Amino acid sequence: MLRGFLIRRLLLGLLVLWLVTLGTFFLFFIAPSDPARTIAGRQATPDQVELIRHNLGLDRPVLVQYGDYLNRLVHGDLGQSYFSGESVGTLLAQDFPPTASLVIGGAVIWVAIGVGAGVLSATRARSLLDRVVTLLALAGVSMPTFVVGLLLLYFLFFQLTMAGVPLLPPDSFVSLTESPGEWARHLILPWITIATVQAASYVRLTRGSMLDVLGEDYIRTARAKGVPERRVVYRHGLRAALTPVVTQLGVDVGTLIGGVVVTESVFGLGGIGQAVVQAFNQGDLPVIMGVVVIATTAVITANLVVDLAYAVLDPRVRLT
Repeated sequence: MLRGFLIRRLLLGLLVLWLVTLGTFFLFFIAPSDPARTIAGRQATPDQVELIRHNLGLDRPVLVQYGDYLNRLVHGDLGQSYFSGESVGTLLAQDFPPTASLVIGGAVIWVAIGVGAGVLSATRARSLLDRVVTLLALAGVSMPTFVVGLLLLYFLFFQLTMAGVPLLPPDSFVSLTESPGEWARHLILPWITIATVQAASYVRLTRGSMLDVLGEDYIRTARAKGVPERRVVYRHGLRAALTPVVTQLGVDVGTLIGGVVVTESVFGLGGIGQAVVQAFNQGDLPVIMGVVVIATTAVITANLVVDLAYAVLDPRVRLT
């Protein structure tokens, strides 16, 4: 049963990946930008532009170019950048660690805060604590990421540095293998930034899910049998309430792999987000397609893990 489920999800994932790459590829040719003209510069003659277009293979039919791209992709080749001539795989491998570190570390923080605060709010519904948590969650949802980042930079970097307490660095990325301590120091502010915005949604989601679950018959039965309230809440209630939270987590982690450009830009981390913005501005199709493939694969993988987690969290779920 599990094998059949995995095969079906793998085939579905490949179909989704193909549709996304197809749409992105043809959208590139609909756009008015001309990478050959951009590379050649404003002073280039039409003959020079045409020569560059020929060298890049852009003068061939679109379907032929797409077929060649799929053939390379099947063999694990993401192509070469139009501008630098470097392998797209190599370029993205350099940009991936900052993005992955930011998203994974931030996810740990926002899930811990969001789920914890959501459970407290749900178990004390309509209390002062519940209202305060709800207010903070609404404020977090409403706060733009770049505003949170700039506020943290001002208060936790600039003001502390001016006071002679330079605890946190403002920007750049240090590899985990180079120095775990410096890696964490350089990511604390970005982690807090992304977690502040994301955790707010998880507070509301967890609270609503917990309130629904705590009203179920089996919860009332457990309480009637004298099961301790802590066990009722965390073992019986929270486990079932985490299903929509895990669903949202899978979507967020997958999409943020290619979508944390604001946080990366504010803190100067580099990463895939900034790489794709630069590629769009230049019309660098191989890099754009490489990011699309990575982001789509991340979303597909995250959703597969979420489906597998359902069976662990809720015994009633069967993978079919």
